[in-house]
Amino acid sequence: MAARPSAHIDTFARDHLPPAAQWPHLTDLGYPARLNCGAELLDATIERLGADRPAFRDAAGTVWTYGGLRERVDRIAHVLTGDLGVLPGHRVLLRGPTTPLLAACWLAVMKAGAVAVTVLATQRPHELATVCGLARVEHALCDVRALDDLAAAGVPGLRITPYGGAGPDDLLRLAGRRTGAYEAVATASDDVALIAFTSGTTGRPKGCMHFHRDVLAIADTFSAHVLRPTPDDVFAGSPPLGFTFGLGGLVVFPLRAGASAYLADWGGPDRLLRDIGQHRVSVLFTAPTAYRAMLPKLSGHDVSSLRRCVSAGENLPAATWHAWEKATGLRIVNGIGATELLHIFISAADDAARPGTTGVPVPGFEARVVGADGRPVPDGTPGLLAVRGPTGCRYLADERQREYVRDGWNLTGDTYVRDADGYFSYVARADDMIVSAGYNIAGPEVEDALLRHPDVAEAAVVGRADAERGQVVVAHLVLRSGVPRGAETVAELRAFTKAAIAPYKCPREILFHDALPRTPTGKLQRFRLRGNGPAVPGRTS
Repeated sequence: MAARPSAHIDTFARDHLPPAAQWPHLTDLGYPARLNCGAELLDATIERLGADRPAFRDAAGTVWTYGGLRERVDRIAHVLTGDLGVLPGHRVLLRGPTTPLLAACWLAVMKAGAVAVTVLATQRPHELATVCGLARVEHALCDVRALDDLAAAGVPGLRITPYGGAGPDDLLRLAGRRTGAYEAVATASDDVALIAFTSGTTGRPKGCMHFHRDVLAIADTFSAHVLRPTPDDVFAGSPPLGFTFGLGGLVVFPLRAGASAYLADWGGPDRLLRDIGQHRVSVLFTAPTAYRAMLPKLSGHDVSSLRRCVSAGENLPAATWHAWEKATGLRIVNGIGATELLHIFISAADDAARPGTTGVPVPGFEARVVGADGRPVPDGTPGLLAVRGPTGCRYLADERQREYVRDGWNLTGDTYVRDADGYFSYVARADDMIVSAGYNIAGPEVEDALLRHPDVAEAAVVGRADAERGQVVVAHLVLRSGVPRGAETVAELRAFTKAAIAPYKCPREILFHDALPRTPTGKLQRFRLRGNGPAVPGRTS
């Protein structure tokens, strides 16, 4: 697809796209040549449905209408371009807890034609310095509660504008002096709108560049065809807005549908359950771990408003799917997405959902399972998941582009198997497949078996090098409160696992932890478990 004339004055983002020959094949959904996703999500939605509908709700009980949101967004956009000197194409770092104000800042950056670089409020100075260096960030809008680490990052030339404070340079004070509508910059549909950095399960962040049309594409594919939201829906969830799972699920999808979102930081399963009942949440986004953590706490909480429960970020065990359906009557909408493709591209809902599978390609996307040579493998044969559609991987000046995109397909790094009905099932991350004494063992399958035991709260299974077998299976577990971490528990868990799956897949070593290492977005960091970490071992031969 040929690039259209850019509206960017600062062309850094476009200049650092990978060569077109290294892009994946991209499906054209027919968006116009000129497109500003901020204006489409906000101004166009108001034109369709009116300004008085609720758009965002916060933890204090404040409701922002679409009209009120637009007024705040336009004031901030005026500050960006009028007071701060932000030009179309400039990268603007956004950092803070999940609030309507953070979402308003993101929309203002979109309307101003700048490029949003979203980061997590929990990221530390060296991580922030890395991101700012890679994306050549010159401006930042930062919640006053998250200022210290950003200031400590010591990014040369970075102009930080705080919001939510009392200082004379506070964004809200500056915005209070601005009035009038802001006419969105007429960006090209393929101008870069955001640079999303991978959450770091491998410890090496990569900047993923997405266009204005990509932001709308995720709403017009997964949300429109699988979630099928209505203007009366209330969205909520645990993923932060610095994570594309959260940005899509809590900002892009509800605004595209004219619905509303409750925006607040993750406060644990009890808090999330209270929020669902208090704010009558109907569409929930969170990770498998959170669904499992909420299960024993459902009693006494009203979740009757829920109609859609979406899971992504890591594999959803069939045991969790069944337990949630039994407890709530709701079938979790499982899905796989990637920062490189912006959001979910394989999923299934309602009667199409099958526990233990991820689903089928979302309308607009294609998927297949391929071998090391890139050719499709027969159904039932594990291989690498390859995907293409309207969004795809375009790394910011990163040599790993050649690894992720091959022959026009995005290779996600996941091992999958497709059945005869076209359903895709997760096997493992490609680098998490354990080969022991000639057997291929998928860690998630072993995890699923362990999680069926009532004493296991969390499980992570990895391989450890072994001179005799090549690798052996090691299970890292978090037990329910009060369960002893001794040899009896190890023996019981091994017997339970052998009864559920083939004995050769059973962990030869079981280690108990107080908590498993995760990224700030909740993804399990298996690479940290391959080393030696503090744990109480229960070793078996």
